[in-house]
Amino acid sequence: MKIGLPGAGSSVDKIVSQAQRAEADGFCALWYTSGTLNDPLIAMALAGRATEHIELGTAIANTYACHPVLLASRAAAAVEAIGAPGRFTLGVGPSHQPFVEGMLGHTYDHPGRHTEEYLEVLAPLLRGEAVQFTGQELPLPVNASPPALLDGQPVPLLVAALGPRLLRLAGRDADGTIPWMANASAIETHIAPIITKAAADAGRPKLRIVAGLPVAVHDDEVEARSAAQVQFGMYGQLDNYARIFDRGGVAGPAEAAIVGDEVSVTQQVQELFDVGATEVWLAAFPVGDDRAASRARTRQLLVELANS
Repeated sequence: MKIGLPGAGSSVDKIVSQAQRAEADGFCALWYTSGTLNDPLIAMALAGRATEHIELGTAIANTYACHPVLLASRAAAAVEAIGAPGRFTLGVGPSHQPFVEGMLGHTYDHPGRHTEEYLEVLAPLLRGEAVQFTGQELPLPVNASPPALLDGQPVPLLVAALGPRLLRLAGRDADGTIPWMANASAIETHIAPIITKAAADAGRPKLRIVAGLPVAVHDDEVEARSAAQVQFGMYGQLDNYARIFDRGGVAGPAEAAIVGDEVSVTQQVQELFDVGATEVWLAAFPVGDDRAASRARTRQLLVELANS
């Protein structure tokens, strides 16, 4: 199974050691949030220099926080630092209204249009193409040459798409999608059909669906879901996630999380692949008083699945 983990580390040494261990344990990828050392691309460059083949991606780089021309240049620089095209993947998305308006001071009136225009600039640059563009969200003319791409190879691009508009955009202009909190039902009935059709309509091959969910191997499902609610309940307060929970037939993050004993978790992970996910990234969370033992049990199963 192609299984990745969240990229993590509160220091340079921890970022490097986590990446080295993940690679040695057989995980296919590490996916970094914008909170890793405050800049995921720095963390990825550090991890890439210390590893040989594990994929390093963003999940996600916030589109409102960085102009697309600058982000394309930064992505190309990260690939150069890693030293191998194909190991770096740029996942982008518009994030959520509380962050964009409350912290960045941008309006969040048209996130779909914003993301479409953002990719009109970003996607060609990552393919090594020049861009001339003027839009409504990017009203000043963009006239940009592409950054230097290592070995002339395009930088893979994923979109964090949960709604129909962004899924169609991902199918048309990107290499796939990297959803978080979309369970197997949401992937089967919503995500996979929309992105697959969009790709087919654009004459493109089948794209990546990199599904991310919390996971805990624990014998008491009720206790595990209670722990999931404590640790991930915030996602239930965000409109974009509320809609994907509804499409997945669950009430919130506690029900979307993958929990159970080894047999049950294995079945739930396999179901993600059966319904259309091409890869998964799983965030292990602790349950019970012995947090270290809980994480170790979950990781042990994930290692086994990653090497199966």
